[in-house]
Amino acid sequence: MIGLREGVEASLIVGIVAAFLKQQGRRDALRFMWAGVIAAVLLCTGIAVALQVLDRQLPFRQQEGLETVVAAVAVAMVTFMILWMRRHARGLAAELRQSAAGALARGSAWALVGMAFFAVVREGIETAVFLLAAFQASGDAISAGVGALLGIVTACAVGWGIYGGGVHLNLGRFFRITAAALVLVAAGLVMSAFHTAHEAGWLNSLQGSTVSLAWLVRPGSVLSSLLTGVLGLQPQPTLGEAAGWLIYALPMLTFVLWPHGRRLSLRFRSQPTTT
Repeated sequence: MIGLREGVEASLIVGIVAAFLKQQGRRDALRFMWAGVIAAVLLCTGIAVALQVLDRQLPFRQQEGLETVVAAVAVAMVTFMILWMRRHARGLAAELRQSAAGALARGSAWALVGMAFFAVVREGIETAVFLLAAFQASGDAISAGVGALLGIVTACAVGWGIYGGGVHLNLGRFFRITAAALVLVAAGLVMSAFHTAHEAGWLNSLQGSTVSLAWLVRPGSVLSSLLTGVLGLQPQPTLGEAAGWLIYALPMLTFVLWPHGRRLSLRFRSQPTTT
């Protein structure tokens, strides 16, 4: 889901720009766009590798502290991305075509490189940080990596379909569904952050036990791997972990699933007073 959502956003931007250049008969400008894409992919890969190497070289408590920071950054980034896309999804294509047209009018190849670079690097860094945090929470990097790769490959196929004109997405519906799924993943990272913060010695309060989920989250089972790796659920969640999950998930899910154009408001009617 992470690979698909973040990959589709990047592929969508690149596909729209590439399709515009194709329509304008400027296939020669595509090489500048691809140069920006490749540079962004290399930078994001380097950041992901550097974070992973740093994590392995640290002692246990420092590892837990780094995982807490990575999880917190991932949650902040995905939250910003969800809020931004909720606001700009409808006008994204028009804005991209206008920017590409301006770059062509000025004859600026660097503008096309920059458009592709910043589009991919933004989503790529989010993906690198978010996936690293998810891998750390899941405990099975190989399976999580295969899932991420499948999502990214599917996203690339969607981008290619957009470029060829054969794929038309209902962006509002797609981003709403995937945003709801990502909210649950991010809420799981909040829970994991509370857990690793305690392991790092940063959080020693709110450690009282709540409801037992041992009947559902059974270590070694497929369901347990899914619930822990995706939703961050623990067999014995502490008060802080459960509170963090609920405080993040409930408002964000309400915001994401609330019908577009309707305001979240409470109306109070004045009651007549009697004497």
